[in-house]
Amino acid sequence: MRRPLIGITTYHRETRGRGRFTVPSAYVDALRSGGGLAVLVAPGDEVPEELLVRLDGLVLSGGGDLDPASYGGDTHARSYAVSPERDRFELALLRGALERGTPTLAICRGMQLLNVALGGDLHPHLPDVVGEQVVHRLSQTEAAAHPVRFERGSALAGLLGSDRLEAVPSWHHQALRRLGSGLRPIAWAPDEVIEAVELAGAPHVTAVQWHPELAGAAAAGRGLFAALVAHAAERARR
Repeated sequence: MRRPLIGITTYHRETRGRGRFTVPSAYVDALRSGGGLAVLVAPGDEVPEELLVRLDGLVLSGGGDLDPASYGGDTHARSYAVSPERDRFELALLRGALERGTPTLAICRGMQLLNVALGGDLHPHLPDVVGEQVVHRLSQTEAAAHPVRFERGSALAGLLGSDRLEAVPSWHHQALRRLGSGLRPIAWAPDEVIEAVELAGAPHVTAVQWHPELAGAAAAGRGLFAALVAHAAERARR
């Protein structure tokens, strides 16, 4: 049986030097460890539907901030790596994936993108709202770690085998504010920042604020990628 083909979105287009599309190798390693066949999906393609017909699953990676214009917000001085090209492409790609029922793992920026795609908005700079008693990132280049509690009985708590994790890799300064249509929060940091959501009627969509690709072999890490691969394999068989 062939491995399911799963697209991983790359970061924005770099314009310095020769220009590059990049994504940390941890995403590819984690997906391969779960049994998936990885292909990188770069922003800018004008017909995302042509990509989706070839993909069995999708990983929405982290990276730079969503442009506040994409959700009617105001520009913030701490925003970084904003790419309207990436935003337009990924919003179209994600909306197409939701329409097709493509299994999707939305990570950090990816969860924020899901919220915006469904009509929600974001806190543009989280420390302005909750302070820094809970550190959600050390810097733009360094992840932090903090506990997460889960709603008992949620699908994600069942997958992880617990309603609490003591430390997840956290690397963000934006977060969900008003929730998009159909989304329900199921996990929280100690400061009540939303750490995971479920989408009504879409058990094949998993959205987390932490970075499972950095969590190693734990269920909160590569276990999420393995679950995505299982959903993608089932879809491919159908």
